[in-house]
Amino acid sequence: MGFPAMTGTLSIDELHVRVQRFYAEQMRLLDTGATGEWAATFTEDGTFSVPTLAEPVRGRAAIASGARAAAGQRAAAGVVHRHWMGMLTVEPREDGTVHARSYALVIETPLGDLPRLHRSTVCEDVLVPSGDTWRVRERVVTRDDLPAG
Repeated sequence: MGFPAMTGTLSIDELHVRVQRFYAEQMRLLDTGATGEWAATFTEDGTFSVPTLAEPVRGRAAIASGARAAAGQRAAAGVVHRHWMGMLTVEPREDGTVHARSYALVIETPLGDLPRLHRSTVCEDVLVPSGDTWRVRERVVTRDDLPAG
């Protein structure tokens, strides 16, 4: 993922495109089962919060483990997930991080059947520059079908 992440030297449009590219690669990794590589897009101490878990998943190793388990469950059920992230907004922060917010749709396709919308969510990330790419320090996902909080 060779995209420069220096927020101070990018216009907001350039930053937007580079974050979109990061997400395209990140979601491709997840959707193709490369869960270790996907988890490597988080900081070592990154957090992943979803409303179905009582506590955020903390740390890259735990994030990788959870992603592997979920991929195994999908494989056993004979379904494929594809993540689509859109309506992205990016907000550079003074500390060099970027707050990114997007709608994230999860399309589920059972083998031999038609795709369906599995989840409609909002994904909010704190991205930190890491060499020529980004790492997710914090991800909070909210689902449209569940009450907030």
